[in-house]
Amino acid sequence: MNSLTSPAAVAPAHAPSGHPPVRFGRIGVLLLQLGTPDGTDYWSMRRYLKQFLSDRRVIETPRLIWWPILNLIILTKRPAAKGRDYASIWNKERDEGPLKTITRSQAEKLAARLAGLDERIIVDFAMRYGNPSTESRIKALMEQGCDRILLLPLYPQYSAATTATACDDAFRALMGMRWQPSVRTAPPWHDDPAYIDAVAASVKAKLAAIDFTPDMIVTSFHGVPKDYLLKGDPYHCQCVKTGRLLREALALEKDRFMVCFQSRFGNAEWLTPYLIDTMGELPARGVKKVLVVAPGFTSDCLETLEEIEVENCDHFLHHGGEKFAYVPCLNDSEAGVDVIETVARRELTGWTRGAGTQADPS
Repeated sequence: MNSLTSPAAVAPAHAPSGHPPVRFGRIGVLLLQLGTPDGTDYWSMRRYLKQFLSDRRVIETPRLIWWPILNLIILTKRPAAKGRDYASIWNKERDEGPLKTITRSQAEKLAARLAGLDERIIVDFAMRYGNPSTESRIKALMEQGCDRILLLPLYPQYSAATTATACDDAFRALMGMRWQPSVRTAPPWHDDPAYIDAVAASVKAKLAAIDFTPDMIVTSFHGVPKDYLLKGDPYHCQCVKTGRLLREALALEKDRFMVCFQSRFGNAEWLTPYLIDTMGELPARGVKKVLVVAPGFTSDCLETLEEIEVENCDHFLHHGGEKFAYVPCLNDSEAGVDVIETVARRELTGWTRGAGTQADPS
């Protein structure tokens, strides 16, 4: 009997009589995403926003100042408005946000790919905010016998507000466990050729499908406060490098390519240039046709489907733009899963032993 083929827990070989049964010998791969609300109603949105905006990795404003702003103003007004935004993109068939739908599919497709590498591998996914929680999925992997887990944050560029907080959440869960699994965390892949080539190919496919030649290709990354950069966060530098490598892969002149940042929140200065301002300024500069791509997102979500495709598109056209197109994220496409698989295989090196490997419970 081994921990792969038997659904029941087993006692380790040579264990003394009465040793409690355990599962072991499997390898977990846990995809970590930002999160999504459980619903679009006021209270679901409020719970989600409170969890998100209470994270000190996301909002570094002193608690004494931030607590009344969050609880007395933001969580009173914002849930209803954001709920309407989410409702416009909601997967009504599954009753969930598109981010959860896509991430689940990515996990399922990655599992099928990695089965050929080592049949001990189990792939799952978790959300930093909302459900399924990171703690619940780590426990689920361990209950299936995973004593080694690769944490794979789905953020090509590293930031304390994304990658770090996702890993923090996992580490907090581990702190409460008597028997912790061995853990690895995958590094960002902002300059990985597999990723750059995949995004470049998606841009080329979109260019071939639209009926105009863009005057400008704009890359949009989620913004963070400028202060985070000044404190040492590498996110801005990694976004700029991604942009440069993508422009080179597309063989574009510098004056036909831009790097922008979106989703500014609050009054502090964030990374610039802001996407929404840029969309309002480009037509006056003679840029009437644009193509926007969001290489900081592995999955389409509210920030791409509503903020870019609707809000920024409307803003551009309202200010004199003529043509606007958006390149979908890689999502769960073959190319998108190729990138995640490339990262996973690289980081699993030394843990896997090739196709057909059986767990050894001895």
